[in-house]
Amino acid sequence: MRLSSVFTISATFLAAALFCVLTAGFAATVIEDSSRIAVRDTLDKNGMSWAEVDADGLQVFLAGTAPSEAERFKALSVAGTMVDAARVIDQMLVEDTKGIAPPRFSIEILRNDSGTSLIGLVPAATDRDDLMQEIADATDGDEAADLLETADHPQPETWQPALDFAIEALSRLPRAKISVDPERVIIKAMVDSAGEKRELETELARIAPADVRLSLELSAPRPVITPFTLRFLIEDGEAKFDACSADTEEARDRILSAAGKAGLTSKAACTIGLGVPSPKWARAVELAIGALAEIGGGSVTFSDADISLLAAVGTPQERFDDVVGRLDTALPEVFALHAVLPEPEDESDPVKPEFVATLSPEGLVQLRGRVGSEIARDTLDSFARARFTAGGVHMTARVAEGLPRDWPLRTLTGLEALTYLSNGAVTVTPDSLTVIGQTGQQEASSMISGFLSEKLGETAQFSIDVTYKEELDPVASIPTPEECAARIAEIQSERKINFEPGSSTIDGNGAAIMDDIADVLRECGEIRMEIGGHTDSQGREVMNQRLSQQRAQAVLNELRMRRVLTSSFTAKGYGESQPIADNDTEEGREANRRIEFRLIRPKPVEDTQTTLESREEPGEEDIPSAEKEPEDEQN
Repeated sequence: MRLSSVFTISATFLAAALFCVLTAGFAATVIEDSSRIAVRDTLDKNGMSWAEVDADGLQVFLAGTAPSEAERFKALSVAGTMVDAARVIDQMLVEDTKGIAPPRFSIEILRNDSGTSLIGLVPAATDRDDLMQEIADATDGDEAADLLETADHPQPETWQPALDFAIEALSRLPRAKISVDPERVIIKAMVDSAGEKRELETELARIAPADVRLSLELSAPRPVITPFTLRFLIEDGEAKFDACSADTEEARDRILSAAGKAGLTSKAACTIGLGVPSPKWARAVELAIGALAEIGGGSVTFSDADISLLAAVGTPQERFDDVVGRLDTALPEVFALHAVLPEPEDESDPVKPEFVATLSPEGLVQLRGRVGSEIARDTLDSFARARFTAGGVHMTARVAEGLPRDWPLRTLTGLEALTYLSNGAVTVTPDSLTVIGQTGQQEASSMISGFLSEKLGETAQFSIDVTYKEELDPVASIPTPEECAARIAEIQSERKINFEPGSSTIDGNGAAIMDDIADVLRECGEIRMEIGGHTDSQGREVMNQRLSQQRAQAVLNELRMRRVLTSSFTAKGYGESQPIADNDTEEGREANRRIEFRLIRPKPVEDTQTTLESREEPGEEDIPSAEKEPEDEQN
C-alpha cells in the first residue's frame, strides 16, 4: 500500500506538471499570435508593409528593410502602441541612401557706398582668399565682409562661370544686389541714368554665361531737369514738341492729351523728371497749349515758371488780347506769362545779318557769316576747335559793323547748340535762332530747347528741327548678336578659312577673311561665341580631334592679334564627330573641314521666386549663329 501511494502521488504531480506545461504553452502561443497579428495589422494600416513581424513569447521582433531612418523609427513607435515598447526588438535594416541631394550653393553679393558683403554657401573647393581678392579688384580695392559658409560637396559645372560673371557685373555696378546660384544670376541694381541703364542691359546680356540664366532689374532715378523746360509749336497747321517735361506719369498724360487736342498727331516723348517749379505744372501747360491752339499758331515756351507765348505773325490783335488775357488770369500762381505778337515784316527793311555754323557727318565744321570783331571771331574759332576736331574747323566768317549788342552771345550759343548734333546746321539772326540736323541722342531736342531758353532768355525766338537716328546712337547702333552672326556667316559664305595641310597654320589667303571677321566683331562689342573646329574622318580620331582644337585656337589667336575682345570667346575642337557631308567623297570631306562660329545666347527663364523676389527676365539660349564654312584644306 505504501508503494502504491507513492506512485499515485507521483503520477498526480506529473499529470499536474504536464497540464501546466500544456496550459502555459497554449497561453504563450495565444499571446505570441495576438501580439504578432495586432502589430502586423497596425503596421499595414500605417503603410509599412515592408516590415516583417515575428513573436517569441512576450518579445515582438521587427525585421525588414526600412526606406529611411525616419521610417524605421516610425515602425518602432507604431509597434509600441500595440505592445509594451520594452517587448519590441529592433532587427530592421535601413535602405542604402542613394543620390543624396547636394547642398544648394548660392551667394548674395551686396554692394553700396558702405562697402561690399558676401552671404551664402559655397563649395569647400572654392579658394576663399582668391575670391575675396577678385571682389576687391572688382570694387576698386574696397574691403568686403566675408559671411560665407562652406560645404564639402562637388561644385556644379556652371558654378564658377556664374560666379565669374557676377564678379564682372559687380565691377560695373557701384550699388547692386547680385544673387548667384549654379543655374541663375539675378542682378538688382540702381544706375545713374536711363541711358546708362540701357547700355548696361545690353552689355550684361552679351557677356552672360551660356548655361546660366540671367535676370536683370536695373532702375534709374528720374533725372533732374534744370531748367524745367517745355516748348510747343504750331507752324503751318502742324503741331509738335521741341521739348517736353513732366513731373509724373499723370502730368505727362495730361500734357500729351492737351497737345493732341491742339493738333499733335505724331508720337511725342515727354521726359519725367525732378525739378518741377510747381505741382500745378500740368495744369499750366494745358492752359498754355490750349491758348496757343485758340490763337491759331506760334510757340509757347516754359522755362521753370516763366512762360513765353509767341503768336504767329498776322494773328488778329483782338484775338491775341482776348486769349492772352484769359490765359494770364487762369494760370496758377507762381507762373509768369510774357506774350508777344510780332509785327509783320517790312519788305523794305535791309537784309538781316546772319551767322551759320555747319557740322558735316564726317565731323568737319564750317563757320560763315558775320561776327562783330576779330576777338569774337577768334573766340568762335577756338571754341569750335576745342569742341570738334581741331583740324576740321574752317572759318570764313567776316567782321562786320552794326550788329546787335548781343550778337557775340547769340553766335556762341548757336555754336554750342551744334555740339548736341551728329550733323546739321545752326543759323543765327538778330531775332531768331534755328537748329536743324540729326542726332544719336533721343532727348537732344529737349536738351537744346532747355539750353537755348537758359542762355537767350525765355522770350527768345528759336526753332528746333532735330531728328533722332538710331544708327547714330552709340548704344542702339551696336549690332545685335544675331546680326553679328549673320554678317560673319555672309563673309564665310563667300570665302573660306583654309589651313596648311595637316597643321593649324592659316594659309596665306586667310589673313583677308580674318581681317573682315575681326572688323565685324569689333563693332559687336562683347558677345559670347564659340569657335568650333571640325575635320573629316581621314586619319585617327584622336589626331583629328587634336588638330581641330588647334585650328579653332589658331582662329581665336588671330582675332586677339587684331584687337578683338575675346574674353567671352571659347575655342573647341570637335574633330570628325559632327560631319555635315559625306566623308566618302572629296567634296564631302572638304565641306567637313571647317570652322564654325556659334553664337551663345541666354535661355528663357521660368517665372519663379528668387532670393531677391524679383521678376524673371529673359535668360539665355544657345543659337547657332553663324555656322561657318569649312576652314581646313585637309586634315
